[in-house]
Amino acid sequence: MTLLTDILLIYPFYRPKFDRSPFRFPPLGIGYIASFLKQRNFEVKILDGTFRSEKEIISEIERSKPRIVGIYAMYSMEKESISLARKIRGMTDLLVVGGPLPTVDPYSFLDDFDIVVIGEGEDTMLEIARNFLNHGEVKRVQGTILRNAAGVGRETKRAPIANLDSIPFPARELFDNDAYKDYYTKRFGHTMTSMISSRGCPFTCDFCSRPVFGDTFRSRSPENVVNEMEAVSNLGYKTIWFADDCFTISKDRVMKICDEIERRNLNIDWQCLSRVDTLDSELASRMKKAGCERIYFGIEAGDERMLKIMEKDIDLQTARRAVSNANSANIETGAFFIIGYPGDSDKTILNTLKFATSLPLDYVSFTLPYPIPGTGLYEKVKHALKESSEKRVKLIDQHLTFKSEFSEFKLKSAIVKGGVQFRIRKYLGANGYAILGKPFEKITDSMFRIIK
Repeated sequence: MTLLTDILLIYPFYRPKFDRSPFRFPPLGIGYIASFLKQRNFEVKILDGTFRSEKEIISEIERSKPRIVGIYAMYSMEKESISLARKIRGMTDLLVVGGPLPTVDPYSFLDDFDIVVIGEGEDTMLEIARNFLNHGEVKRVQGTILRNAAGVGRETKRAPIANLDSIPFPARELFDNDAYKDYYTKRFGHTMTSMISSRGCPFTCDFCSRPVFGDTFRSRSPENVVNEMEAVSNLGYKTIWFADDCFTISKDRVMKICDEIERRNLNIDWQCLSRVDTLDSELASRMKKAGCERIYFGIEAGDERMLKIMEKDIDLQTARRAVSNANSANIETGAFFIIGYPGDSDKTILNTLKFATSLPLDYVSFTLPYPIPGTGLYEKVKHALKESSEKRVKLIDQHLTFKSEFSEFKLKSAIVKGGVQFRIRKYLGANGYAILGKPFEKITDSMFRIIK
């Protein structure tokens, strides 16, 4: 049976066989574009590779016979997006790519795609669809780069959408909700999905890339946010992960969202990412009352000098206080730390491990630095990037992608050490750590210093 489709949007993430990440979320970016196009009466379908293979994706493309295919590309999916484009070249009339990586490195995609979308995709994809499906061609579309007979043409970047309430909710009916719910039920005993309540982040962390949403904070109204929370709850999800860069940037906004949740007696748990300098005890208590069960903090270093190098604009005392504020409100906490950042030394790495494992956290993540094009970190190490068959290595593989004064083995040893120290403290408590953790910490500190 042939299913004719105007536009097919594809998320070419295929779960690696040995992937240890517990998190799986639907691709909300193309979900927003799909709903935006559907609202304007275009036929749209989403192919999410999260629970499919590339072979299955290609078979569905053959059956759908789409006129336009849009492929999402990010730093950890460059190979997959380009490989898919090459394999389906003859199955569609127009190949479009968008997402974080094409936004910062568009010209590397022009050999395999007809048009590259820069920045937010809703209005740009709408204009592309109207031009191509109505007139059979795409010429000048703001926010795009394309190659044609005249060469390469680049149009000015499109301004971000100011009123986020004007964008319909992601087209969740096009996602495989049963597969996502089954995954989380088996993994955690409850269902979970993601939401985005704001776009943009005004902070300037050295390692952070925000090419699509930019550095201007824009937020949806509290009523609009809770409307979507209700819609998600009606789909059978029990927990929401707010995928905002920083959910708590505006205390007043979060307080109003909490008020609206309580006013409607909405019974759904939620989690979010926060900066340590945006969570006081009042806000934490309010969030808990409205259903917040866990907050993740991007602390990144346990050494004041390294925090300055990373341009985090926080200090360790504030970090410790934020975790305490969340714990006092009975909210679980998680934190992220980077090991082996340019400027790190044996001392600063051990300081980070010691600080991280001294915090009363429920979850901790230690990762190697990942230089994303367009970031300060990338500029620091671009001269020392390692040659690889893949220009950018997947985050889950935890490979060191640039030449460092530390060996990859040494940094991974630090990550293992930090993980063990964290588990001793988490499961045995302060007394258990004093008996087992301290001796382990002291011995492994000495071992770490002598590892090359």
